[in-house]
Amino acid sequence: MKKVLVIGANGQIGTELATALVKLHGAKQVVTSDIQPAGKHPELAYETLDVTDAKRLAEVVSRHDIGEIYHLAAALSAKGEEHPEWAWNLNMTGLLNVLEVARQAKLSKVFWPSSIAAFGPSTPRDNAPQIGPMDPKTVYGISKLAGEHWCTWYAEKYGMDIRSLRYPGLISYSAEPGGGTTDYAIQALFSAADGSAFTSFLGEESTLPMMYMDDAVRATIELMSAPKENLKTAGSYNLAAWSFSPRELVAIIQQRVPTFQAAYKPDFRQGIADAWPRSIDDSSARAEWAWRPAYSLSEMVDDMLTHLAGRKAVSQEKQVA
Repeated sequence: MKKVLVIGANGQIGTELATALVKLHGAKQVVTSDIQPAGKHPELAYETLDVTDAKRLAEVVSRHDIGEIYHLAAALSAKGEEHPEWAWNLNMTGLLNVLEVARQAKLSKVFWPSSIAAFGPSTPRDNAPQIGPMDPKTVYGISKLAGEHWCTWYAEKYGMDIRSLRYPGLISYSAEPGGGTTDYAIQALFSAADGSAFTSFLGEESTLPMMYMDDAVRATIELMSAPKENLKTAGSYNLAAWSFSPRELVAIIQQRVPTFQAAYKPDFRQGIADAWPRSIDDSSARAEWAWRPAYSLSEMVDDMLTHLAGRKAVSQEKQVA
């Protein structure tokens, strides 16, 4: 079996996806990469890689005998609005480099994540459809919609097997927030776990689609493992678990942590959130590769707080030592 390369392996998704891929393929079959000088998985092969450097990417793919790429390196929504040229270059040049290297090296599969940011004000706010109006209003969203079309073009033009998911907001305990508009939810849970003050940068009624990282990683692997003949939807699959507002999340946290309090001070990210759908129709994913989320919203909060309490305890032990 050829090896699997995870690009952006130090990020929010890549950190946990690399672990899951090791369980599936074995440590010797997984190669991690990121722009930082060191990886988060010392047991795995690691390459410092700027995905906008096509020559370096091709060299890594060749030297490690790569057969599949999971391309996760990207600028997220909020940071993209602050640094638009950087975000566009990273998101577009990086994706095109991956697609072109995969074509030339005849890789078996490529995974690339899209996002609910590819939707826009013309998209129905409730049960956003798999196929419908898409008019993103952020650099990040524009790059995701363009990326979906590039993936479809390469698949149709060259017969490549390229698979993609439109991730909702993702919640994880293993990596700090990376500059996304839905990161308020992670910040709220981190604050609840360590007893610090929390101020939401979105208004209390800003309902958005969300998902636990465990489910997102499982969905990624299930999609990549599905028989190609079962996949009838071109481009990127809608993916959903549950939707909630900051107020609803705070109320659930307060059931576990009664002292937890929240303030609300919307900033420029409020405008981004207001252009996104409140809920997603993922019936194509459910029908074509049997996607189902495993975690309820309450189960996610419980699991997050448990893991974050463990992280806090380990940190305190290291400080004492």
